Amino acid sequence: QVQLVESGGGLVQPGGSLRLSCAASGSIPSFNIMGWYRQAPGKQRELVASATSGGSPNYADFVKGRFTFSRDNAKNSAYLQMNSLKPEDTAIYYCNLFVSVPLNHYWGQGTQVTVSS
Repeated sequence: QVQLVESGGGLVQPGGSLRLSCAASGSIPSFNIMGWYRQAPGKQRELVASATSGGSPNYADFVKGRFTFSRDNAKNSAYLQMNSLKPEDTAIYYCNLFVSVPLNHYWGQGTQVTVSS
């Protein structure tokens, strides 16, 4: 059974920074995709950033230049450094792990990020 545990959310003022962490445990194939999604109240869940176990990160346009995604494959961990935060970044942020064999998506429990003065 694969489990994902996120940490690092919180309340920050506009222009501030936060760093989210995600640790995956269990039987994880070496090829996988880890990513961060977010869901704001009343909105659909959307992709923020992701990367394969051997590739470069892809970012949603709304975070390019502000957020940095990174992975530590040896630790089965993913991180999201969020800078220049805006009120519209307020959402629950979810870590996601996609594996192709067997085909499955795994989700963390989510961590709340609130950007407000």
